[in-house]
Amino acid sequence: MSDLLMKAPERVDGREPLQHSFSDAANPIGLDGIEFIEYATSKPQALGQVLEMMGFKPVARHRSREVLLYRQGGLNIVVNAHPDEVRGATHGRETPAIAAIALRVRDARAAYAYARERGAWEVPTHAQVMELNIPAIHGAGGSRIYFVDRYREFSIYSVDFVPIPDVDQAPPATAGLHFFGVVQYIGAERSNDWIAFYKELFGFDLIPDEERFGIMPKGTLMKSPALSAGAGFMLQMVEPDVNVLDGEERLQRIGLGVPDVLLAVNALRKLGIEFVETKAAHTEQRGAITKTYLGGVVFELVHSAG
Repeated sequence: MSDLLMKAPERVDGREPLQHSFSDAANPIGLDGIEFIEYATSKPQALGQVLEMMGFKPVARHRSREVLLYRQGGLNIVVNAHPDEVRGATHGRETPAIAAIALRVRDARAAYAYARERGAWEVPTHAQVMELNIPAIHGAGGSRIYFVDRYREFSIYSVDFVPIPDVDQAPPATAGLHFFGVVQYIGAERSNDWIAFYKELFGFDLIPDEERFGIMPKGTLMKSPALSAGAGFMLQMVEPDVNVLDGEERLQRIGLGVPDVLLAVNALRKLGIEFVETKAAHTEQRGAITKTYLGGVVFELVHSAG
């Protein structure tokens, strides 16, 4: 068993029966894609400028915390500047960090119980007045993995956020941008532990080594199951090179799918985004990667019909 799942199993019994039996054994928690990705930063305005250059628009503010919601198409990015949470997620650094991924699931309480029973480490949550209590477990580098089952007509934003006046709540996606996946940096010789973590808790499957996407193909690739067509996403895990002393585990960057990479690059360049153009990594129809902003914010584009 992975050392990421060493906690003793325990049963979680509530007032109502939990939905333990899902119809698809290959998708044990009813995973249905990514609801949002959260950045933690002490410089929310600077990060907001980068997000707007990537086509995102600020659409809502949290009722009680220093948190702002950015959106385009089906993409939601949460910028968390709440001081206590920023210190924990960034480890005291000024560089923004990907602090959490929220997964869409069929039943959040059942998914949380399923993960805990298999050894996941729970994250205590303390909802304030008028806030939802969203269950979460620990992920890479102290990040959080949330379980969200309110993502259709009634969403978590309907309770926790207040729309910004006179702002379109559903801005269109730039050049068809959509979530493709997340790149996670892991420690040396830690691939098997993380493979077991994502496979056992969420039903991820390994992608064969000969099947790769984009222009940054290094590492181990896994794909999530999904209830809806097109809702699956990729997870790319990258170990450090030999003799490289970077053993820190973290969520490193977001992968965004686009049906036409060259068209998307041109559209984002007009908004102010710069892309890496070197011999080792450069824009082509398979993909592109942005320059690094604010010391650690990077977006990768990957050809994907979505």
